[in-house]
Amino acid sequence: MKIVFSRKGFDSSAGGGPSPIVGGRPLSLPIPAGTASATTYAELGLGEHAAKASRGKLGPNDLCHHDPMFCDDGTCVFGQHSAAQTHLEGQGVGVGDVFVFFGLFAEEVTREPHHRIFGYLRVEEVIRLADEVPTELIDLKHPHALAMHSANDVIWRGEGRAANRASDALRLTVPGGPPSLWQRPHWLKRGGLSYHDREDRWLRGGKLRSVARGQEFVADIGRRQAPREWLDAMIAQINRS
Repeated sequence: MKIVFSRKGFDSSAGGGPSPIVGGRPLSLPIPAGTASATTYAELGLGEHAAKASRGKLGPNDLCHHDPMFCDDGTCVFGQHSAAQTHLEGQGVGVGDVFVFFGLFAEEVTREPHHRIFGYLRVEEVIRLADEVPTELIDLKHPHALAMHSANDVIWRGEGRAANRASDALRLTVPGGPPSLWQRPHWLKRGGLSYHDREDRWLRGGKLRSVARGQEFVADIGRRQAPREWLDAMIAQINRS
């Protein structure tokens, strides 16, 4: 089994600033649409938040790349392509594996930017869009269904939800630290996370200096119980109302 730490949403380069935590709820802002989209920030109720986070560069009527999509039926639809999709395939990610989505967020009051987990997807289906584009994905207005992003464009679909609460348990960044300095899960060791092989990233005190760029970081947990218990606890936190 694999756990994929999947970076999504606004940051200093994509959007211009962290996504907000409003009334204790993390609101992941989709990045601006670089290709096909039929969804504006206003349609998602995120117009004012996008304008504030981007310092006025984006507004309610701007199109966004609404992905991942968390649907009302408790499923998640997520698209990936190009080098990031090639990496997932090379790591053997597939049905039964779990994406843990994280991004850059900031509290309304403290404005301290930090990385936190905000959702998950338990993969039940992998749809290769070069083979078919299901009508229901077009109806859903998923950006990867509206236009092919590359030859290896894929939709990952399955059980998934977004967090309604910004609990401390879902925070990755150490207190007071720069966003990239994580208090890593206790089961995660050097050599166990793709793109993080360098020795100087694995610090004393159970800390990890995460890479500055990249989208999909894969941990192959095999049959180990400790990572599964951690994952169950994260999903339970996400599913709390």
